Amino acid sequence: MSSTPHHLAEEFPEYATLLRTLRDRDGHFHRICGEYEEVNHTVHKAETDIEPCDDLRMIALRKKRMALKDEIFGMLTRAEPLADEIG
Repeated sequence: MSSTPHHLAEEFPEYATLLRTLRDRDGHFHRICGEYEEVNHTVHKAETDIEPCDDLRMIALRKKRMALKDEIFGMLTRAEPLADEIG
């Protein structure tokens, strides 16, 4: 069991500037990043026994976090031409 917080900036360091830009410009991107952070925080609290949960809940939370992360990564990679404009 990993108790490492999976912050987006640490997960995608090569996209740090683009993460900030898309959060400012794209409402959907901002919303899913916020949702990722909430789920990630909940997982981290469960993993560190601050707020433990059962195994089924943990599995569901981790799957949700992974799905959000995949969606965020997809949006980041589709927006790479934008990164050239802001970089």
